[in-house]
Amino acid sequence: MHKNKTLTKFFFVVLLVFLCNDGRAQADSMPIFKRFPTAPPFKLMLAPDSVAFTKENLTKRKSIIIMLFSPDCDHCIHATKELLKNIDLFKKTQIIMVTSLSYNHIQKFYTDFKIADYHNIKVGLDNTYFLGTFYGSKSYPSIYVYDKKGNFKKFFEGTVSWVEIAKAL
Repeated sequence: MHKNKTLTKFFFVVLLVFLCNDGRAQADSMPIFKRFPTAPPFKLMLAPDSVAFTKENLTKRKSIIIMLFSPDCDHCIHATKELLKNIDLFKKTQIIMVTSLSYNHIQKFYTDFKIADYHNIKVGLDNTYFLGTFYGSKSYPSIYVYDKKGNFKKFFEGTVSWVEIAKAL
């Protein structure tokens, strides 16, 4: 009987360790942005003049859209054109467009799309790919929406309607 109790305790401990490790593995596989559901700290170099831009530079009490993109991606170019057509939906929203491609690509994109005409859009270089890692981004464009308090609301991947994104605000 004593041997049975010891064996039962052993299996219980093994089961407990297995369950704890399985839970940790699931948490580790969850994207970081879901574990930390507020706007992330970041440091970008903005077009057109390489000025540093961080989370602290965001305007308080305004919703935020962070769009990971590639300036040479056809889907991203289409998404940008659609955003600019629907810009009136985002008058009170800060839009941060982020890429890890070279600064020359950003400058051309910034100029081609006349981003300077849109006061609420920033285009920047994330040269450490921090945001790509934070979001676990797998395709472009990837769009992350935060409310006025900086709390995560929803994310969109690939081609999506900007009207749908506006509804998430």
